[in-house]
Amino acid sequence: MGKYAEDAKELLKLVGGKENIAAVSHCVTRMRFVLNDPAKADVPGIEKLKSVKGSFTQSGQFQVIIGTTVNDFYNDFIAVSGIEGVSKDAVKSAAKQNQNALQRMITALAEVFAPLIPAIITGGLILGFRNCIDSLYLFENGTKTLCDISTFWAGIDSFLWLIGEAVFHMLPVGICWSVTKKMGTTQILGIILGLTLVSGQLLNAYAVAGATEIPAWNFGFFKVNMIGYQAQVIPAMLAAFTLVYLEKFFRKITPAVVSMIVVPFCSLLLSVIAAHFVLGPIGWKIGSAISSVVYAGITGSLKIVFAGIFGFIYAPLVITGLHHMSNAIDLQLIADYGGTMLWPMIALSNIAQGSAVLGMIFLQKKDPEAQEVNVPSCISCYLGVTEPAMFGVNLKHVYPFVCGMIGSACAAVICVATGTTANAIGVGGLPGILSIQPQHMASFAICTLVAVAVPFLLTVAVGKKRGTVKVMKPAVSV
Repeated sequence: MGKYAEDAKELLKLVGGKENIAAVSHCVTRMRFVLNDPAKADVPGIEKLKSVKGSFTQSGQFQVIIGTTVNDFYNDFIAVSGIEGVSKDAVKSAAKQNQNALQRMITALAEVFAPLIPAIITGGLILGFRNCIDSLYLFENGTKTLCDISTFWAGIDSFLWLIGEAVFHMLPVGICWSVTKKMGTTQILGIILGLTLVSGQLLNAYAVAGATEIPAWNFGFFKVNMIGYQAQVIPAMLAAFTLVYLEKFFRKITPAVVSMIVVPFCSLLLSVIAAHFVLGPIGWKIGSAISSVVYAGITGSLKIVFAGIFGFIYAPLVITGLHHMSNAIDLQLIADYGGTMLWPMIALSNIAQGSAVLGMIFLQKKDPEAQEVNVPSCISCYLGVTEPAMFGVNLKHVYPFVCGMIGSACAAVICVATGTTANAIGVGGLPGILSIQPQHMASFAICTLVAVAVPFLLTVAVGKKRGTVKVMKPAVSV
């Protein structure tokens, strides 16, 4: 019997028994259940277990936060329950039975962008480093950059652009691949479709605005502009889903004996035609319109109001899963404006929730059992993983969650007021400063101090006024 065998037995009973579990898996910190009847789960009882740091329901999955020892807990749970575990993809697929149409759409969007995040974060860090060495005039009385005075660093700057260009300019390739992977169709066709959107034969998307003449394919009685879609999100997604449904259609109607020839040929050819003739131009306009609206909100006369509202509501959006939509908006802002002012506010919201937990660490300093949850949750939140902090601490007590929202709003107002901009999506916590454009790092540091101080002080003040730290356990269901 393993270390967590007893808690595993109790958890099995509290989720409604073996017969109530449709699928189970785990991620880095959480057990992920798909329950046949979610109402049978005894949430208060589950959260009383010593091994459990919190629970929540999201995207049709009942998730129990265990922490970094989740792998050991999972093994013990499988052993005592006699249930065969499945992959995370299988759990996500099974979870769709508990999702409505909006939740399924949001889940699909999240699953498309999730595999791309590591590359985007890496690209953002590289762009941030390049800006530090080629855009900060720190030498010879503020007239030259490090690259100006050093051949070595100029070479490093040029070499690193190889990666930066691959991440951002070639983003449609990654999007098309991810869509086909998520939808279970031929991934190499997705990659090829993405390559046709960023081909060197096309006019680069970044050169369109300043071009005196746009090249075109001449078909005699009509012409189609030869425009690339570097860094464009919406055109790539429209093209990729078109490819997916064309492939499914042709696979359904084509005899097996010629399927290997007909299905890929017809699917790819028609999707490329649709992408460049119709979907690309439409998607470009849709993406530009969305980014223009958000950019206007961030830079317009009501930008302070926009920032305050966004900073305040972002943490609740995480509970619903709606925050996944921000990835596409961030990437479109980067493509259209060379940076995003939305992502810094997201990072600050994460920091603010971690700071509320820091307040709980102070309030509960004489409670060793509470600190077993508080301390690792705070650390992981500051490093960009928010679930243990939000679901394991703040939502249990409610008021730290609200204090974090208030601190996030305050920091977001300062962030937007100072025009703080990120090169790209980065680590959503304290290390996020590495993705901020160099000229804005000082203002982001000030915002970070606000995101740390305000939630901490508010949480401590409210906690002391309450007299005791009474645990409240509302059921968080999405």
